[in-house]
Amino acid sequence: MHILIPLPNHDFDPTEAAVPWRMLTKAGHKVSFATPRGLLGRADQRMVTGQGLGPLKFILMANKEALRAYQQMTSVNEFLHPMPYEDIHSDKFDGLLLPGGHAPLMKEYLDSSLLQSITGQFFQKQKPIAAICHGVVLASRSKMENGESALWRKNTTSLLKSQELLAWTLTAAWLGSYYRTYPQTVEDEVKSNLLSPQQFISGPSPVSRDTEASDQAGFAVRDGNYVSARWPGDAHRFSRLFLDVLAGA
Repeated sequence: MHILIPLPNHDFDPTEAAVPWRMLTKAGHKVSFATPRGLLGRADQRMVTGQGLGPLKFILMANKEALRAYQQMTSVNEFLHPMPYEDIHSDKFDGLLLPGGHAPLMKEYLDSSLLQSITGQFFQKQKPIAAICHGVVLASRSKMENGESALWRKNTTSLLKSQELLAWTLTAAWLGSYYRTYPQTVEDEVKSNLLSPQQFISGPSPVSRDTEASDQAGFAVRDGNYVSARWPGDAHRFSRLFLDVLAGA
């Protein structure tokens, strides 16, 4: 199947894009990328190098497994030659995967009315869709033909309020609002676009990251053809659930 991964020009999370890309391509799926103007995308370099994260570097940045996947992803032709958002036609793709990221330039992706419209088309056509972390914000801002949020009747998770505020509290002294993309937390915004707050599923406390060998530490929610997850530590479980959706599509 042919899966689209849209990205901002800068600041996407390397784990949340590269781990799903690797698992999708390993399973035989074709993956294409899109950026706002068709320019080469670049991940949040703090998550790639750990620079500026201080003593929390090895807790917050991408781990070695994710960095290997990122290096592989950034060398393939599809990543090196993304399409612009305006050239995306939902009929040409079998599924959509929305990575996250929290750094400031993510807003070009999250605030894009064009990308929100395209995402709404994927939901309207009931195609397989996966969103992780701030990618769930984009999904929740996307509208169906009746004007409802695409997630209005969906069970979902996203970056938890507790995770976002903890990362911000621990790093605010030297990184300021780096971990606060918007004044409103991701969880609060996503819940505001649900029919009921009970549709938001927090899952167990996120402590460690899952791996390709074992995704027991990860957590993701599936509702029909839609899969969501909270943070880079869920990336493998998230990807496996999305592969299950694609297998049944």
